[in-house]
Amino acid sequence: MAGLSVLLAGAIFGFFYAWVCSTIWGLDAADPRTAIDAMQAMNASVRNAVFFPAFFLTPVALMTTAALARASGQRRAAGLLAVAAAVYVVGAFLVTMAVNVPMNDQLAAVVVPNSVDAAATIWSDYSIPWQRWNVVRTIAGAITLLLAARGFAGLDR
Repeated sequence: MAGLSVLLAGAIFGFFYAWVCSTIWGLDAADPRTAIDAMQAMNASVRNAVFFPAFFLTPVALMTTAALARASGQRRAAGLLAVAAAVYVVGAFLVTMAVNVPMNDQLAAVVVPNSVDAAATIWSDYSIPWQRWNVVRTIAGAITLLLAARGFAGLDR
């Protein structure tokens, strides 16, 4: 269970990190009409069975591992794993659901304009705040991963 917790935490951190260091920068460099269209397609495709475990099951795995560690008397590891779950839920999961998903839904409703200038305004109004919040998710994901790994390292095996 501990290995699964670390694996899921690493997967979701990597997902958020990839957006920070390549995906959005690449879209920012593209024609804004293409960027809008591409982001709409990516957002429509992300809700899938491959993404589900990392996004939704990370806190479940962390809390299950924390409970198992606590039950076996490994309080420090249990505490680290529980804090990892809390950081993920607040800093990544809730941010995603409260900020990024509503922004994605608004972008999904946009009809890509023919005008490059109009598309540039739409893209800029979306991309800049979306990326700021994604950095928050990425930092939360990194902290989650570090705490999970530290908790895992502290387990008596």
